[in-house]
Amino acid sequence: MPDNIIFLIGLSLIVMHEMDAVRCREWRIFPGLSLLNDKTGYFIFLFAHIPIFFWLFWYLLNSSDIDTFRTGFNIFLIVHFGLHLLFLKHKNNEFKDWISWIIITGTGICGLLDLILM
Repeated sequence: MPDNIIFLIGLSLIVMHEMDAVRCREWRIFPGLSLLNDKTGYFIFLFAHIPIFFWLFWYLLNSSDIDTFRTGFNIFLIVHFGLHLLFLKHKNNEFKDWISWIIITGTGICGLLDLILM
């Protein structure tokens, strides 16, 4: 088994989560974006992911220090999970089903395990 399998699972889960985030209209719980109408919030949320994913994949393919990137990414996955817990009771939070929470929890678990096992 490759030593980065947990990292790759975490990466796959966060990509899945962002697809699910569009379904759940995650922009409605973001400070700032929540003030916009749904159409504008959707547009900004969706298209903001182009530079985010571009940077993520570019860095993965071109980094000379992948371990530092991996550490930062794992910390992000843990913090991301914590933010979802923090906003769990937000009135516009639509991440209510078990599928969303398996994905969200899985990202946090992968981030923690990968940090421990690196």
